[in-house]
Amino acid sequence: MPSTPRTYDETINYLYNLRKHGIKLGLSNIRAMLAILGQPQRRFKSIHIAGTNGKGSTASIVASILMENGLCVGLYTSPHLASFTERIKVNNKKISEAEVIELTTHINGLIKDRDLNPTFFEFVTAMAFYYFAMKRVDWAVVETGMGGRFDATNVIYPEVSIITNVGFDHVEFLGRSISEIAFEKAGIIKQGVPVVTASSNPDAIRRISEVAEGKGSAIHLYNRDFRSELLSMNAEGIRFDYHGYRDYRDLFLPLTGRHQLYNASLALRACEIINNRIEGTAIQRGIRNVQVEGRFEIISSNPLMIIDGAHNPEAVDTLCRTIREVFPDRRCIVIIGILKDKDAKGILRSISRIAETIILTCPRGDRATPPEELNGYLKGSNMKGIITYSVEEALTTARRHWSDDSLILVTGSFYTTGEVKELLGQEAILSDLRE
Repeated sequence: MPSTPRTYDETINYLYNLRKHGIKLGLSNIRAMLAILGQPQRRFKSIHIAGTNGKGSTASIVASILMENGLCVGLYTSPHLASFTERIKVNNKKISEAEVIELTTHINGLIKDRDLNPTFFEFVTAMAFYYFAMKRVDWAVVETGMGGRFDATNVIYPEVSIITNVGFDHVEFLGRSISEIAFEKAGIIKQGVPVVTASSNPDAIRRISEVAEGKGSAIHLYNRDFRSELLSMNAEGIRFDYHGYRDYRDLFLPLTGRHQLYNASLALRACEIINNRIEGTAIQRGIRNVQVEGRFEIISSNPLMIIDGAHNPEAVDTLCRTIREVFPDRRCIVIIGILKDKDAKGILRSISRIAETIILTCPRGDRATPPEELNGYLKGSNMKGIITYSVEEALTTARRHWSDDSLILVTGSFYTTGEVKELLGQEAILSDLRE
């Protein structure tokens, strides 16, 4: 990249071009980069979150609770929907485009003569940790990108680790059994650092427990050491009671779906572990003020349109249950675009159970599964997809099928949901990569 980039797009292009280095399993690159940057990850406390689904919601809830307790909190999540700047936040404020330019130039200048060749995720992780150190955050809430053991984020030594759940995703890298995948997720557990999990799979719990025991780490299991009760649920969110070290009654979370009960419970337990004197009012405010995009997010009321970045069969099953519980009387028109490395057959099998109409599409970039191929996976489901060749065309088609008794659901990948947000007027940037 130029030594002094002139535009934000120029900088983002440089970062996206790091895709050519692919995905690297190992921590040598990120450790070398952070050493060059002065070990910024050692200058704040952290909470580390792995899991197949629910990481982003859990991370956002933890960060919101800590902020309501008067702490300066960094939040590092992926992928983004419309803007790269969504990935790195301090006290819920996104890193600015000018800061992205400045930090990319600075870091590139320090490493360009080294034999490192970082991947996109390695570079951005180093940027996030350096930014958090610059901003003097008290805490950083850090979500893994993929897996855990060899994830670039796994250079922090957190105060508590969270493993949301374990399901099948990224099997080509993480393993083809729940036990193998759980072992990779459990790689974030550090010596003597407590771990919290809501996983319900016996094989996953067994493997996570084995790793925790080997590290001398206490394990906190949902429904054994802490639990929650769902009081009510609607399109706006859920109300629930939490029972842990303390009881918290009638909490409201502006994220809907039964699965959010587990995410909120994990966040609460983690906060109890790091500080069991958190004020009850701060807990209530923190949960009530959570902001998470792209997770059962209603982005339009006329037509009623929901986006959700579910991109594996387990997440889609959860999404379908939520649709049926929250909008039981609505016909469901689905816009779906899926990446090539995902279980498209399993995803379509799940979504076809609630869809009256399925509009198959192809988000931008070279990672999308062609819609004709997706249509082939629908054979045997008694459904025929409507093939479109852009998200914009899919959106136009869905609007033609919409009526007052229906809803439009956009899902399958964050690429697809992000493009819809852009088309509806959200901040539009280059969006060829969300990882």
